[in-house]
Amino acid sequence: MEALLDRYGELLGEVDAWFQRCSERHTDLIACHHGCSACCRGLFDITLLDAFYLKRGFDRLPEPLKAEIFAAATQRLEILSGVNPAFVEPWLLNGIPEGDWDALMPEEDETPCLLLSKTGGCLVYTHRPMTCRLNGIPLIDVSGEELFDEWCTLNFTEEDPRKFADLRFAFTDLFNRELLLFRELLLFLTGTALNEVDLFIPAAIVMDHKRIVPAVIALNN
Repeated sequence: MEALLDRYGELLGEVDAWFQRCSERHTDLIACHHGCSACCRGLFDITLLDAFYLKRGFDRLPEPLKAEIFAAATQRLEILSGVNPAFVEPWLLNGIPEGDWDALMPEEDETPCLLLSKTGGCLVYTHRPMTCRLNGIPLIDVSGEELFDEWCTLNFTEEDPRKFADLRFAFTDLFNRELLLFRELLLFLTGTALNEVDLFIPAAIVMDHKRIVPAVIALNN
């Protein structure tokens, strides 16, 4: 497990290196920087692979801080269970119809991420999910295919970033390698290579491995 997470960390490092290159080339157009938390609001789904990697970072925080965040995460999940009674521990989104996910993560939700520090920095920055690292710039593959054509409103305020070829990256290859690691994780945990298991950051914070594995196996039955 630890070696697999190390490999995922290397993959995430490639994303960080790409984003850093983009920022250095377009300092006048990209406002993103460490400590900016404009996009760290509301809930969004992350993979179980991201959850395990994030939990690795969370477990390294000081105990008093961990206890505070754990309690807040538990409270948030209980509120979500009130929104949808079918959404219960271990809080896997795949346990409910995908059409019901939006009610749990409405676009207008501006609640700060539980892992934001009081100064706006991410407490588990080096272990943050893939989505957090990709946000802010449109995702355009080296082939020219647009995988995600939105960007942070603080970036490229007077330019269309889609015209800059140097923002492109081998995203298709990256996501294929991510999927292979995800399948390897699920095969290690359950003996089955599933393609999707999703949850929220609060669920990753309180994640109990003993409860997660049976729940994931149940998804495949």
